[in-house]
Amino acid sequence: MGISFYRNTDLCVLVFDLTSEDSFKGVEAWRNDFLQILNPPDGDEFPFVLIGNKSDREGDINVTKEQIDSYCKEHNNMPYFSVSAKEGKNLEEAFNKAADVAFTRYMKNEPDIILPDSKNLKIERKEEPKKKKCC
Repeated sequence: MGISFYRNTDLCVLVFDLTSEDSFKGVEAWRNDFLQILNPPDGDEFPFVLIGNKSDREGDINVTKEQIDSYCKEHNNMPYFSVSAKEGKNLEEAFNKAADVAFTRYMKNEPDIILPDSKNLKIERKEEPKKKKCC
């Protein structure tokens, strides 16, 4: 993917398969490729969130906590989440953290933006249309 795809990026989420050590080893190459293409002014400080998927397959996990902790520590204490997309485990927490990190970076780079008071925001959920019953 080219620079136009990455333009104005405030965060990168790296996802690997906990059952595949090769997948984990690929994280560094993906991170480096991203940084090379985006070429952010704060290169070593650019925020990433690391996600290890397939935590539901406990007996098949081939990447150790020590490997992950070491990698994250080497890269500015990168936040890490072990998730299961299949079971929906830890996904909300991971993406909330990613949004928080991206927003923090965005506000650091755009300090003059005034946000509305969140207490006055209303979120309305649209009800799904009721299905007509058959005769």
